[in-house]
Amino acid sequence: MNKINPSFRPMCYRCNRSMKNCLCHFIHPVETKTRFVILMHPKEYKHIKNNTGRLTNLSLPNSQIFVGVDFSHHKQLNEIINNQENYCIVLFPSQNSINLNTQPLDIKKKKLVIFVIDATWSSAKPILRLSQNLQHLPKVSFSHTKTSKYSFKRQPFVQALSTMESVLCILEILHKKGIENFDRNKLEKFLLPFEEMIKFQLSYKKS
Repeated sequence: MNKINPSFRPMCYRCNRSMKNCLCHFIHPVETKTRFVILMHPKEYKHIKNNTGRLTNLSLPNSQIFVGVDFSHHKQLNEIINNQENYCIVLFPSQNSINLNTQPLDIKKKKLVIFVIDATWSSAKPILRLSQNLQHLPKVSFSHTKTSKYSFKRQPFVQALSTMESVLCILEILHKKGIENFDRNKLEKFLLPFEEMIKFQLSYKKS
């Protein structure tokens, strides 16, 4: 006779949380023309239960996740970059980055692909430094006045945002520029799974 392990908890293998704390019913997918490719550092993957890169992926049907540090020889990534129909950019603030708020993107009739590095600031730099295929791509950034809701995670500077919060800012800008034409109201619930995750973490710490 098989005995049931008392410590066993049914899991949701979509959001990678226990069924009791599943976040899937808080997710409101947003269909986009823009393709988002999330480059997740292995350290973030280990903490995927509380990782906003995963929640971002679940919230954007036109997105995918690749895990690694050096993507120079990543077959799927190189196929995306080398596809002449794509206009690929990397979200990475620097002195030479294009400010999405004020500067235009020369997309023309190409499909916009945004690579989003999902890592801490110190871990993001090696990804860009080692991945030779990303180095020649245009780097973009954006301006904002928001404060991250990621209250239990230490941020490197005041205006630093989580991956999901950053993507929301980009979606708002792309919609304003006319690059995206989804219902603006859909973005109101975009951060809902992220906010519920934070509530759970804070309640867990208090208990």
